[in-house]
Amino acid sequence: MRLHFVVEGQTEETFVRDILAPELGARGVFCDAHRITTGRRRGRIFRGGMLYYPHLQNDLILWIKQDNAPDSWFTTMVDLYGMPEGFPGLDESRRKVDPFERVRFLESKLQEDIGYRRFIPYIQLHEFESLLFAEPESFSVAFPEIGEGLTRLRSIRESVASPELINDGPDTCPSRRICQIFPQYSKTASGPLIVKQIRLTTLRRECHHFNDWLALIESKAAAKG
Repeated sequence: MRLHFVVEGQTEETFVRDILAPELGARGVFCDAHRITTGRRRGRIFRGGMLYYPHLQNDLILWIKQDNAPDSWFTTMVDLYGMPEGFPGLDESRRKVDPFERVRFLESKLQEDIGYRRFIPYIQLHEFESLLFAEPESFSVAFPEIGEGLTRLRSIRESVASPELINDGPDTCPSRRICQIFPQYSKTASGPLIVKQIRLTTLRRECHHFNDWLALIESKAAAKG
């Protein structure tokens, strides 16, 4: 099984390459990833971010057309936080109070819109930084003088049943909370370093929606085997 990831940014691309690809490769799933194409100018291709839904939609449809082999599957890794207007089902999803119900609803609408049976949509609750709260102690790899910062991180983590429930408020989303503690935090530099320190088994145990995604991928691979 070959699995193509269309991801939101460089951090997610690194995460797929360094964390998910080795783990899934051991289960017969061979992964590659590219960032969402956001524009082309004078022969240059610009990638990263999702300001407009058609950017993601076009990337998926084009890649599916280019590789429609029976062993070829597709997935996404994009954030619920900052989801652009025009994303399928976004307005209706706002009426759903439970975050897990909301994100599953949006994934189902994305599946309908793309209309491809070997597509496994995934939306990160609420953004990539949610995963980092699975193990606050791992922040020390990026911030050796962690001090009081660890206490604050633990307090945030302990306030919710799952890191995925750290919400999507502009001042309370996971990345903003981290930046309030560590102003020098960099999504592309600190993020991959911290998440690599956390074992995938820990991420899967603490982040249920994330685990469900990987379990579905593994089940598809096992069925093909």
